[in-house]
Amino acid sequence: MTSAISPPCQPSFQWKGVSEGKEHQMRNCVDESHIPIRLLGISGSLRESSFNRRLLLTAAELLDPPFKLHVFSGLKAVEPFDEDDEAVPPPGATAMRQAIRAARGVVIATPEYNSSLPGQLKNALDWASRPRETSVLIGKPMLVIGASPSRFGAAWAQDEARKVLKRSGADVLEMGFALGNAFAEFDESNMLRSEAYRDQLRGLLLTFVEHIRPQESIFA
Repeated sequence: MTSAISPPCQPSFQWKGVSEGKEHQMRNCVDESHIPIRLLGISGSLRESSFNRRLLLTAAELLDPPFKLHVFSGLKAVEPFDEDDEAVPPPGATAMRQAIRAARGVVIATPEYNSSLPGQLKNALDWASRPRETSVLIGKPMLVIGASPSRFGAAWAQDEARKVLKRSGADVLEMGFALGNAFAEFDESNMLRSEAYRDQLRGLLLTFVEHIRPQESIFA
């Protein structure tokens, strides 16, 4: 996947402040192109070899630098949501909130249980969104994808996830990836085998990273 290249940093220079009549010097900017940009992947399935975890591993492989996708492994440890614990969340919920906060963007891969979201994923999103004042979802770029043994690729669950995320204030990309018949779509190394599907997922990831791409340069 080809990423847009940031322009080189401009050298320092001086300019005359119109209103103050003083000279100011622009600080050297720092090229961020070599600095890894962290994305977080969350699988809505707790199963170690789940289709959705494999989908995230494929996404991680398809991403070009500087973006790097880290798959979250602590969903099973997130405690049941309890409003009484909002002020001081328990350890599992805290770890998940910190992981989301530290990521530039989040990719959720969800299965579909009884035509909706898995309970543990919904529980995690409740923790991430509450209380509103300290929510880690507000403004956070989010992408929802999904895989399922059915031919619909968890499309309903993806819609439910986007609804929950948008209501929670997240910056949700209005696009998705629905992988149906998932039991036949991964190779021995747990990666998507179809080049057509890989290209489709690669294109979606490119759209997502362009959506969240940071400033091309920053001032040191």
